[in-house]
Amino acid sequence: MADDEALRDRLRGALTDAMKQRDRTAVTALRTALSAIDNSEAVARPEPPSAVGSGAIAGAVHGVGRSEAVRRHLTEGEILDVVIEQIDERDHAADEYERMGQLDRANLLRDEAAVLRSHVVP
Repeated sequence: MADDEALRDRLRGALTDAMKQRDRTAVTALRTALSAIDNSEAVARPEPPSAVGSGAIAGAVHGVGRSEAVRRHLTEGEILDVVIEQIDERDHAADEYERMGQLDRANLLRDEAAVLRSHVVP
């Protein structure tokens, strides 16, 4: 794993490898983390103007692609924060499942957290 390789790229590469190895735990963890990163880049849709416009539909945007918003670009640090949040969520949920006596589910979540942790800890 190269130090200069972006975290998102490392996660994508690991996902491909996990799919080839049919490692369901790693696939689930990596897909979820990559989706969380993608969701973090989404831009909130602006509210359409409430005043009646001159067009057929108030606030309508005309032309192909005019209604598409440019996605945010996360820094490497922000991507790292998203992945760490994913790890923390799994750890917290695993503790809750363990408290409820659902050890299989707790262990699965801890395994998923370990997969992600292996990509953020050198």
